[in-house]
Amino acid sequence: MTDPQQSRPQAQLSVFDAVTIVVGLVVGIGIFRTPSIVAANVEHEWLFILVWVIGGLITLVGALCYAELSAAHPHAGGEYHFLSRAYGRSVAMMFGWARCTVIQTGAIAVVAFMLGDYIAQIAPLGPYGPAIYAALSVIVLTTVNFIGTAEGKNLQIIVTFIEVAAVVAIILFGLLGSAETPEPAVATVPETAALGMAMIFVLLTYGGWNEAAYLTGELKDAPRNIAKVLTLGTLILVTLYVLTNWALLSILGLEGLRASDAVAADMMHVIAGEPGKIIVTVAIIVAAISTLNATIFTGARVFYVMARDMTILRWVAVWDSRGKTPANGQVLQGMIALALIAMGAITRDGFKAMVDYTAPVFWAFMLLVGLSLFILRWRYPERVMPYKVPLYPITPILFCLTCLYMFYASVMYTGVAALIGLGVLAAGIPILLFRVRDEQEPDEPDAQPEITALK
Repeated sequence: MTDPQQSRPQAQLSVFDAVTIVVGLVVGIGIFRTPSIVAANVEHEWLFILVWVIGGLITLVGALCYAELSAAHPHAGGEYHFLSRAYGRSVAMMFGWARCTVIQTGAIAVVAFMLGDYIAQIAPLGPYGPAIYAALSVIVLTTVNFIGTAEGKNLQIIVTFIEVAAVVAIILFGLLGSAETPEPAVATVPETAALGMAMIFVLLTYGGWNEAAYLTGELKDAPRNIAKVLTLGTLILVTLYVLTNWALLSILGLEGLRASDAVAADMMHVIAGEPGKIIVTVAIIVAAISTLNATIFTGARVFYVMARDMTILRWVAVWDSRGKTPANGQVLQGMIALALIAMGAITRDGFKAMVDYTAPVFWAFMLLVGLSLFILRWRYPERVMPYKVPLYPITPILFCLTCLYMFYASVMYTGVAALIGLGVLAAGIPILLFRVRDEQEPDEPDAQPEITALK
C-alpha cells in the first residue's frame, strides 16, 4: 500500500540543485535576443549598461521579498500559496488560471518556438519546421519530467552547466577580443515610452527567478535555504548578464547592437568568423533547452496545487509517488502548450507579440504577491520568521512600485496582444464556481511544523 507521505512533495532538492534550476530558468534564449531591443531604446552606451544593472538590482529586491514569503510559507504552490493565504483561494485560483493559460504555457510555447527556429537553421523541415521542432521539444522534455523529478533535475544540471560555460565563453571572447573601434552612436534622445520599453525587455530577460518559490515544497530545509537559493541565484544572474552585455557592447558598439537581430552570433562572427557563429548557434539551442526544461519542471507544480482547490480536474491534483513529480499536471501543461504551438504555427505573431500577451497579467500578479508580504506580516504578527527581508518596509515598497510601473508600461507601451492576455484572464472567472471549501481556510496559518519549530 502506498505511503500517503510519499504521495505529496518530498524534500529532495539541495541548495545546489535549486540554484542550478533557477539559473537555468533565467539564463535562457532572452539574453541572445533582447539586447538589440534594449539598445534601440536607450541614448548612450553607459545608459545601456546602467539599465541592465538597475534591472539586476530590481531582480535582487524582488528575490529578497520572495525569500521571506517562501521561507515563512514553503509550499509546492509557490505564488499560488502566497496569494491564497493573503487574499483567499478565489484570487489564487485566478492566478492559477493566468499561469496555466497565459504566463507559464505562453512562456513554454515561445521558448519552444525560438528553439525550433534555431534547430531549423541546422536541419530545415520546410515552412512548418520550427513548429514541428517546437512541439517535439515540448513532448520530449515533458516526458522527461513526467518520468520523475530526479530525471528532470539531472537534465537541468547538465544543460545549465553547458549553457553557463557558453555564456562565460562569450563574455571572455567579447572582453578579451578585438574589433575595429565602433563608430560613436548618434545621440537620439529616447522618449519615456522608449525607456519603459527597454526596462520591460530587461526585466523580461531577468524573468524566471521567482520560479524558485515553487521549489520550496521539495527543497531540503526550505525555511533556512530558500534565501540562499534566491540570493545566490540572483547574484550569479546579474553578474552574467551585465558582463555579457558589456562584452557585446565592446565589440559591436551601440549602433551595431541596434542593427543586429542575433547579437551574440554577430559578435562571434566579428571575432572568430563563421565557425564562431555556428558555435553560438549551438549555445543558443542549449540555452533554449535549459530554459524550456526548467520552465516545464516548475510550471506543473501550480497545476497540481490549483487542481486541489477545484471540484473538477481532480485527476491533476495527484502527486506521483514513484517519480516524485506532479505527473498529471505535466500532462495537462504539455497539452495546453502544444495547443498554443499549434495556434502559433498559423498566426506566428512573433517574439514581441508574446511578450505583449503575457506582460500585463504577469506584472499585475507580481504586484499582488509583493503586497501579500505586508498582508501576511499584519495577519500573523506572532509567526516565527526564518528569514526577514532587509530594510523592511523600504525593500518591498520599492518592489511593489516597480511592479506597478511595469504593469502600467506593459499596458500603455505594448500592442493589442496585451489586451488579449487580459481578456483571457477575465475569461477564467467561471472557474471560481468550482472552488472547493476544505478544513483549512485561507485565513488560518500554514500547516508547516518545520517553521514553528524554529523558535
